[in-house]
Amino acid sequence: MSDQKKSPPAVKLFALAAVFGVIVGAAAVYVKETGSGNAETTETAAAVCPLTGEKVTSLTPFMKGQVAAMSPAASPRPIALDFSDPEGKPTTVSAFAGKTLLVNLWATWCGPCREEMPALNALQKSLGSDKFEVVAINIDVGDDEKPKAFLNETAVHDLRYYRDASMGVFNNLKKEGLAFGLPATLLLDDKGCLIGSMNGPAAWDSDDAKALIGAAIAPAAGS
Repeated sequence: MSDQKKSPPAVKLFALAAVFGVIVGAAAVYVKETGSGNAETTETAAAVCPLTGEKVTSLTPFMKGQVAAMSPAASPRPIALDFSDPEGKPTTVSAFAGKTLLVNLWATWCGPCREEMPALNALQKSLGSDKFEVVAINIDVGDDEKPKAFLNETAVHDLRYYRDASMGVFNNLKKEGLAFGLPATLLLDDKGCLIGSMNGPAAWDSDDAKALIGAAIAPAAGS
């Protein structure tokens, strides 16, 4: 019975993700073709993320089903984002060194985001640890009242409250060709290097999502 109850929202999120996939796919090609190809940046990424390419290859088969909209990183590189922690203090992705992260940008005015948040909460409740965290960053402008009220109303209590009222995180990812709308999600390894990205919602409480995250957390062979 529980599986039947969960099925409709999962199917709804998957359908929404499929629509986003068509749009984002075309946009991704454009970004790739117009990239600057900065050699120095590429060399820096290779130095910081020497094993991320292997991780991407091993995880690509897990980007299927309910998380099929996740695109493996063509060029693994460190991701730098600045936002506020639950106490309102400045923090960055580098503060999570040692943890695999699922970074998700959301807003209360984004319908698919509101549908997705309970699933992200369930994923954090199920797999959150000192090795993995869902970092859901709210980008509503204004004060904290509306986003916090939404989280309370939907019983999303397992996600820590990260915030960026300036929308700087979204704009930075947009410039990098990683965000074309909301929700936008990144999978980062324990060094903050990009493994994959997704535009649109997903059923993050599904078996497919848990398999992907489980594989991402698992240590590399021979380590």
